[in-house]
Amino acid sequence: MTVPMGDPAAAAVDPAEAWAAEPEPAQKPEEPSLSMGEWLGRNLFSSAVNSLLTVVFSLLVLLVVRGLLNFMFSEERTWRAVKTNMRFLFTHAYPQDQYARIWVCVGAIAVLSGLSIGLLARTGAGISVKKLSINLMGTGAVIAVGILLREPSAVVDGEGMALHRDLSAAAGDSFVDWLDANAFAVLGALLLANLALAVWFNFQGTYLRAATEPRIAHGVLVLASGGVLIVQQYATGEIVRESFADAMSDRAWWWLAVAVLAGAGAALWFGLGDARRRNTFVPAMYVFFVGAGVMVLSGWVYPWGHYAFLEGEFIAEPGSTVAMTTRLPWTVMWALLVGAFMLGRMLRAARAGPKLRVPLNLLWVLTPFVLYWAVLRDPDLDWDHVLSTDIPMAVFFAVFGGLVVWYLTHPRIGEAGRITAVVLVAVAVLNWVAAYFDWYAMLQKARISFLLLAVVALLAHHFAGDRSQRMKLVAAWVGTMAVLHWMVTLVNSPSTVETPTDALIGGFGITLIVAVFTLLLAFPMGVLLALARTSNLPIFRVLATGYIEVFRGVPLITLLFFFTLIFNLFLPQNMSLVDIAGATIGFALFSAAYLAENIRGGLQAVRRGQYEASDAVGLTTVQRTLFIVLPQALRVSIPPLVGQVIATFKETSLLAVVGIFDFLRIADKVISAQSEFLGVKREGLLFVSFIYWIFAYNMSKHSQRVEKRLGVGER
Repeated sequence: MTVPMGDPAAAAVDPAEAWAAEPEPAQKPEEPSLSMGEWLGRNLFSSAVNSLLTVVFSLLVLLVVRGLLNFMFSEERTWRAVKTNMRFLFTHAYPQDQYARIWVCVGAIAVLSGLSIGLLARTGAGISVKKLSINLMGTGAVIAVGILLREPSAVVDGEGMALHRDLSAAAGDSFVDWLDANAFAVLGALLLANLALAVWFNFQGTYLRAATEPRIAHGVLVLASGGVLIVQQYATGEIVRESFADAMSDRAWWWLAVAVLAGAGAALWFGLGDARRRNTFVPAMYVFFVGAGVMVLSGWVYPWGHYAFLEGEFIAEPGSTVAMTTRLPWTVMWALLVGAFMLGRMLRAARAGPKLRVPLNLLWVLTPFVLYWAVLRDPDLDWDHVLSTDIPMAVFFAVFGGLVVWYLTHPRIGEAGRITAVVLVAVAVLNWVAAYFDWYAMLQKARISFLLLAVVALLAHHFAGDRSQRMKLVAAWVGTMAVLHWMVTLVNSPSTVETPTDALIGGFGITLIVAVFTLLLAFPMGVLLALARTSNLPIFRVLATGYIEVFRGVPLITLLFFFTLIFNLFLPQNMSLVDIAGATIGFALFSAAYLAENIRGGLQAVRRGQYEASDAVGLTTVQRTLFIVLPQALRVSIPPLVGQVIATFKETSLLAVVGIFDFLRIADKVISAQSEFLGVKREGLLFVSFIYWIFAYNMSKHSQRVEKRLGVGER
């Protein structure tokens, strides 16, 4: 703000008012809203080359969509094989009478997801009404094009076989027959006409002046090219197909969906002005909840059909709604998700987010272990052993370890704390050496507890503080011991769930379990390896570098074969590693090497000044790494980390190669071996590919939102 010299009133200006009067920082101007014709002329038909590329790409897309639709809905496809084996594909041999446990797991994940999104997620502007209306109308248009491109269904005889017509008598008798034989020639002529028209208009100089005629001409040619493809759908070929009117009548439900989507989008578009369309926003989660609710509601209304494979019998009722055992649980899951989200919003409004952030994150870490070993396995606990051994041991380590933590986190502990830590490390190492040479007997969880206590003792002096800080650390230790001993007891207890195979669960369930446990193990290993490789200590740097280079140089399938088939040969006679555990270890070791390199790149992006500033305020090496360096490095590493997560999730399909009944193997081997669906593979493989794509796409989109919120690449 400029103040004229010599003005007595200027000296009395409040600095706060002067700061408030400063102009806001310059922002990127908002792009003008274009009409559909202007947008097409600017983006798709701005030149002859762009016009040619637009037409060629449009035709290629139509051809691909046409082929995919006709492949999916062909009379040769046996989608009943996928529908009746849906339970096999997702859980394989898990008992039907224990299926409530599956829904408990899904419900727990739904509650945690809704609570986390409502409590911790930042609320942005949401989706603009303009974008929402465009998406609705675009979806309706895509469905309409799909309806038109999909060839009519074949006419079948009384035995269900497709009828064929006499080609010698009908060849050349109609325009449809002629078009069926000359479709590609017609498309080529239209393409050449489009190119010639674009070149002529560009040469005349009217094309770049946003004239209306070139756009209309090109639009007509594109529509004509698409029309050739659509009309060719009704070229009957050898198979007699139903008429166009009958085909459209059979797809009345789909036309209703088109009308609803396009009508809702048009109502939003024309009901609001341009300014209100761009400046009115709808929360993204509400849009998701409505879409998911519509899908759940369709299970109660739309006749998707009832298909199942129960007790060796195939059930196929194509004209009915889905079974109550399917639609009711999914309705409950949707209600739990929405209810947990609303509860999270209420807690956020009460400013409880900061207090619940850490407990909620811990719940996410513990949930996979609890759901698998406590809910799905239903362990048969030996209560005599629990009361006589497990609980006393847990209490001992909680009390003894709590006293050690309280003692070692004293601000003035000095050299005595380091000596105590070294003694504990020696005891922990002695326990493992004694186990190897069988000097004395000790439960494995006792050795694990001693080892964990030794690690905590080595790091305790970095977190020394006042009385309240020390009490928090003691409480964290006690909670850790309680969870650790409880989980070890569950793991050591036999399962009461009986399955016809060695694996407790299969299908997509085992795919998710292996992927989740792989990431839970690989991520901390990757962080430690990245820190070790950038360490100033040569021993850590050399060991980390050797590990990373070795595991990055060995094919993943080799590691999987080693840990599932060969590793048991190196174990004692009374020890063995099940296939699932071996595969998870192989995945974790392999992924940790790649995650370490991704995180190392983020560590190298942290500026030297951050290290110097942390040293200047007196932070220790551990405190500097945990609170200053790692948060910045992980923020920079989000794109490659998410890429590695997606790659790990897709690589779980290799479980089928090592003999585990995962999602892919059931679709490829189990279904095609059933007497009812011998040789049926394409449908299951296409379904598996679609599920993998859904999860990978959603992970990618979520990472983009996280990157945008954190400003990755912008600051």
